[in-house]
Parts: sequence; C-alpha cells; structure tokens
Amino acid sequence: MKYLLQRHPVPIRTRFAHSLVLTYALPPEVLEPLLPPGLTLDTYTDPSGTEHGFVAAALVDTRDLRPAFLPAGLGADLLLTGYRIFTRFPTPGGRSIRGLKILRSDTDSRVMALGGNLLTRYHYRLARIGSRVVGDALEFRVLSRDGRADLHVRADLAGAPAGLPDGSPFACAKDARRFAGPLPYTFEHEPQTRSVIVVKATRTHWEPTPVAVELPTPPTFFAHGPFAGTAPVLANAFHVADLDYGWEAGRRRAEDGAER
Repeated sequence: MKYLLQRHPVPIRTRFAHSLVLTYALPPEVLEPLLPPGLTLDTYTDPSGTEHGFVAAALVDTRDLRPAFLPAGLGADLLLTGYRIFTRFPTPGGRSIRGLKILRSDTDSRVMALGGNLLTRYHYRLARIGSRVVGDALEFRVLSRDGRADLHVRADLAGAPAGLPDGSPFACAKDARRFAGPLPYTFEHEPQTRSVIVVKATRTHWEPTPVAVELPTPPTFFAHGPFAGTAPVLANAFHVADLDYGWEAGRRRAEDGAER
C-alpha cells in the first residue's frame, strides 16, 4: 500500500547554501478550505483588526542532500521550491504546535521528484530551476512544466536587514519573523487512517534576515486553482545561508494530536 511508504520514513540531512522564503498574506476564508482534518490556520491580526492567513513560497539551494545515515560526500546538490500554508496542530497536552501544510513542491532533480513522491506526500514536480549570486544579489528563476509555479525573484543581500514590504500587514519586524518559515514542523494528512504525519526539522544557528526583493515574475501559483482571482500581498521576505538542516522520520498522530 503506497500510503504506508509516504510517511517520510527516511531522515534526511543537507546544508542550505541559500534559503529564501517569501510569505504572502491571504484572507483566511481562502486558505481554510485547503486544510485537512486536524489542522487549523495560523493567523495574524493586523493593527486595523483584519485577520490574515499566510502561504510561504520557499526557494532553497541545498548541498549534499542525502539520507541521514550516508556521509555528505554521497549527497546531491539540488534546488527545491515549494508552497506551504502556515498552520497549527494540537498536541496531547492540549497545546498546539506551529508548522506547514505542503501544497506543492518543485525540484530540478528527476531522482528527487520520484523518490520524494514515493516516500512523502510533498507533491513534487520536475521543473527548470536556476539559482545564482551576482554581486550582492541572490536570484532564483523557476520555470514549471505546467506553468503553475513559475517565479523569478532577486533578493538584495547587501541591503539586509530590510524593512517590511509595502502593504505588509505586520506591525513590526518582530511580528513578521513569526511567519518567516520554514517552521520546525510539516504536517501531512493520511486519509486512509485518519492520521496526520508530523515531520520535525532540525537546524543550526537559525537567524533569518529580512531582505528586499524584486519580482520580475511574481508567483504564477496564485493565479490558478483556489487562488485564482485572489490578491496575495507580499508580507515579508527572509534569507538564511550556510547552515545545516535536516528532517527526522515522520511520526503518525491521530487527527486530535494523540500519538499512534
């Protein structure tokens, strides 16, 4: 049964040469229908009293990505992009943990796309992805096969830390950092067993820096499906570089958070 394999059974290790995350604000009513049982939307109320939900568009230049039991020299250098909703999931103690619900992932590696879809529910697709640093600018360009996840972005690393983008709902940089992504957990629903697969991330010296970005091609992801006709607002953009990162093996929990 394929779903038994898709519980993220293999812990992964890598190094992020660069990670750039753009967080977009959308009305909660747009995002809530996309959440499976067990997850709730992680929201923010701006100074005017308006509530917002958020989707992160993450672009990552990984080095030596491999199963945790292999040495770094046997890993692969890959480019990954993805779209995730900021969510919350209950714990057995009655509190909640913050994490991300995956909507779509893209990679420049056919092996990663095949292996990722075999062992996770991250919805990998093969795309043409380029990343480069020119002077003080970090640039990512994504050309998806279906045209639904194209993106071209340049981040100004010299001007960091930058202020909030125009129109951001956040009152201050401290509030924006709470939605910097990626968060310590990702959540995937397993409908066959009415469970949630919880994957915990491990990372070192996590100090995301706010950066100013240009978007010659804004994300086409928000022009299709449930996002068609919406007006996402760029709420923040954060960059990290040169850090070790990993994902533990997934753990299965009931939809109410109880361990299984």
